[in-house]
Amino acid sequence: MYVRPAAAAAAAFLGFTLTLLGGTASYAATGPGSAAGPLGLGGPVVYAHRGASAYAPENTLEAIDLAMRLGFVWVENDVQRTKDGELVVIHDDTLARTTDVEQRFPDRKPWRVKDFTAAEIARLDAGSWFGEEYAGASVPTLRQYLDRVQRNRQRLLLEIKKPELYPGIEEQTLKVLGEAGWLDPRHVSQRLVVQSFSADSVRIVHGLRPDLVTAFLGTPPVADLPRYAEFTDRINPWHTTISADWVAAVHGLLGAHGRAMEVDTWIVDDAATARKVQEMGVDGIITNAPDVVREAVGGF
Repeated sequence: MYVRPAAAAAAAFLGFTLTLLGGTASYAATGPGSAAGPLGLGGPVVYAHRGASAYAPENTLEAIDLAMRLGFVWVENDVQRTKDGELVVIHDDTLARTTDVEQRFPDRKPWRVKDFTAAEIARLDAGSWFGEEYAGASVPTLRQYLDRVQRNRQRLLLEIKKPELYPGIEEQTLKVLGEAGWLDPRHVSQRLVVQSFSADSVRIVHGLRPDLVTAFLGTPPVADLPRYAEFTDRINPWHTTISADWVAAVHGLLGAHGRAMEVDTWIVDDAATARKVQEMGVDGIITNAPDVVREAVGGF
């Protein structure tokens, strides 16, 4: 759980950050997973989980814009598919928690993403549940999200969510990425990672685009790690499930691209836990509160 900061404190921090960055985001050309962080400032890479989701409604354009203004290069998102085949950015496979779908469509319980068209979802308010100041925020399509990340000069950790619900979503995701210009050599080498809780889904992505950096979400036993190393580059575990020895075991293997495998852990929202996983040797920290993690361990 995280606690939203007082508005004054958030505003003060944002003003400090904009002063520090000169109001712009300028990032070094380092590849994904650089232990020095995207700006070469040391510390694990910090990933803004669903955007700066401690301070703005998750997976919205507003959340990634805020992450950019706070100075964070990497954002994480979740991709699912509508009834008419549009890829949209939302975490849950139902619309109820983060939109006003129950009020707009009261007779369509359980309000699953896959049972609504893209046009219907576009009408929903995905911000008011978080705060009145975000009323009218929408569930973005993947293409809209990619265009905004590109405009912000950010980088993307893209999660294919619930692929078992959406046959062929891997191919479709790659198609949209390609159409948006995200599969050229520069994006593939520096600005994009594709992950999933489904090993089969990660394997499919690797088979279709062996050049992409991929990650498996979970904590496989050490004995099983070599099997994952055949088709992925990273193992991204829940922070309560790992130890320094486990992280070292992952680092001791070469991943699908012949480089040492990496570990990006989630979801870490407090300073003490951030320092704990840093001491374990993780390469990245996925967090709803990226400013809290940055202050604790460095990194951007």
